[in-house]
Amino acid sequence: MRINFNVPPFTGKEFDYIKECVEAQKICGDGKYTALDNEWIEKKTGVTKALLTTSCTHATEMAAILAGIKEGDEVIMPSFTFVSTANAFALRGARIVFVDIRPDTMNIDETKIEAAITEKTRAIVPVHYAGVGCEMDTIMDIAKRHNLLVIEDAAQGVMSTYKGKALGAIGDFGNYSFHETKNYSMGEGGALLLKDATYVDDAIIIREKGTNRTLYKLGKVDKYSWIEIGSSYLPSDMNAAYLYAQLQLADEINQNRLKSWNRYYDAFRDMAEKGLIELPYVPAECVHNAHMFYIKCKDFEERQGLIDYLKSNGILPASHYIPLHSSKAGLRFSEFRGEDKYTTKESERLLRLPLYYNLKEEDLDEVVMRVKEYYRFT
Repeated sequence: MRINFNVPPFTGKEFDYIKECVEAQKICGDGKYTALDNEWIEKKTGVTKALLTTSCTHATEMAAILAGIKEGDEVIMPSFTFVSTANAFALRGARIVFVDIRPDTMNIDETKIEAAITEKTRAIVPVHYAGVGCEMDTIMDIAKRHNLLVIEDAAQGVMSTYKGKALGAIGDFGNYSFHETKNYSMGEGGALLLKDATYVDDAIIIREKGTNRTLYKLGKVDKYSWIEIGSSYLPSDMNAAYLYAQLQLADEINQNRLKSWNRYYDAFRDMAEKGLIELPYVPAECVHNAHMFYIKCKDFEERQGLIDYLKSNGILPASHYIPLHSSKAGLRFSEFRGEDKYTTKESERLLRLPLYYNLKEEDLDEVVMRVKEYYRFT
């Protein structure tokens, strides 16, 4: 394709930092750059501890272990999300309970959560779609009244806020993604955010294959051994070095993406006003990070036609997601409580357009032109 859906971010310092790791003969985890990344996240979000992980999937699995999720428990989340959100809890034997989304933000409908709670419910997992915050005050209030944990899937939410609070730092646990498609990338990677200090020691043990190896390296024990269930959730310091080059320029990358997002929004405003498409909605209390720009077509058929038209002109868009409750695994491990009024319908209309760091203005303008051509809106 001439205009790809995504181009991984690159600043120019990545190779220098990776070379430094190699020359220092420290390429495994928890080296200099892992520590720098953790520190950056902690300062940016205000959490007690951030732990870089091999993926956001693994960060969510760690949160599920820390939360004590076990067989027979129920966890509430939206069906409109990536499979990892559900997998982490299904792996622990939990039943996944889906509720409907809001059609404006594509986030979990906070007004549907309480009706889905039973005596088996242990956690709520809000997903901040497109880096736009869920209605966290309401969700936290529900969780407090029902003695539930809140585990934020903020995979797309780095640099986004809700009422001035960083996404991922509001609930009991938060998870970030640094996948190739995210605003800041280490190829594959993520982070677990801990607000409560009482979870830190256990999280470090779980991340180090269930051992107290970190305490051993710090000289706090004379030998290390198997302490708890865990896995190898620790990324290479070379990956952390790649990420740190971008975190150093996080504000610049963020502003660059926002510029593209706003250019799209302004260019499509006239089409939206005429009812041809719908544009993203960002509540006043939310500051988003321009993780993605999407439009909503009339229906699935219209969206598919637009996808084919853009591809025929060398432009690669993307759709998002097939709701999990309708999948083969979803039928086994989950259930949808309440009416699916918006989840399926809205997911079939949504189309993501190319958006990445240093997207050329002329390429963005061509995307706009081709969309308008498809709708014969000239």
